[in-house]
Amino acid sequence: MTKKTIQGIFLGIILLLMYLPILILAVYSFMDSAIIGKSGSFTLKNYIYLFHSEDLRTMIFGTILLALVVAVISTILGTLGAIGAFYSSNKLKKPIHLMNQIPVVNADVVTGFSICVLLIVFFKMDKASYIPLVLGLVSLCSPFVYLSVIPRLKQMDPQLYEAALDLGCSPFGALRKVVLPQLTSGIVSGFMMSITLTLDDFITTYTKPSMFDTISTYVVNATKGAQTDVKTALWALSTIIFLVVIFIVIGMNHTGRKENDHEI
Repeated sequence: MTKKTIQGIFLGIILLLMYLPILILAVYSFMDSAIIGKSGSFTLKNYIYLFHSEDLRTMIFGTILLALVVAVISTILGTLGAIGAFYSSNKLKKPIHLMNQIPVVNADVVTGFSICVLLIVFFKMDKASYIPLVLGLVSLCSPFVYLSVIPRLKQMDPQLYEAALDLGCSPFGALRKVVLPQLTSGIVSGFMMSITLTLDDFITTYTKPSMFDTISTYVVNATKGAQTDVKTALWALSTIIFLVVIFIVIGMNHTGRKENDHEI
């Protein structure tokens, strides 16, 4: 076999190992079997239960709202941090970039525990408050927004901002009309990454109020119990999230291809 064929087979095996578990879960979300591996007949009861259960609807709505709030705050902070670092002196760029990498490499459990100690233990904040949860997730997501925006800044002509100032723009006007439009794809990528991390995170999310559940914490609690209907409905929810992510990725790639063609 040629080297190209071997590489293709190896890539196919890797993709199969990555996506086969998700595809199996998606198939069983359309079956009436409560055990993966056991055959069953086609049904939509898992999806019907998912949208008819008030408990599940409340959990999904709360998670989406939390993800949007965290994503907006993280996108603003990460974008402003990237712009500030990019236009800073060389002496400041390296320390800022290093400090941004620490939360990315650091374990989530350290971030979550630190937020608990700082706000709940040190500042005596009410455990029912959502502030520790939001701050913990923002500290987790903001560095990824920074990393999404920085490459776009490096591709941009650094003289555009100064040229806009010379032509009469105010600093804020130059930032809004010249710099931010050049960073749109990076900002959108960082925003989507923040939503994904918020939906996915479990450790940092445990700073949540006791009566509030996100998808990650709800899934862990549901798998420990004997609520079969809830467990199988979560298979349906996982399938929906996977399909939504696929469509978003395809849409972003299509938009990015159009932007590249336009630039050429």
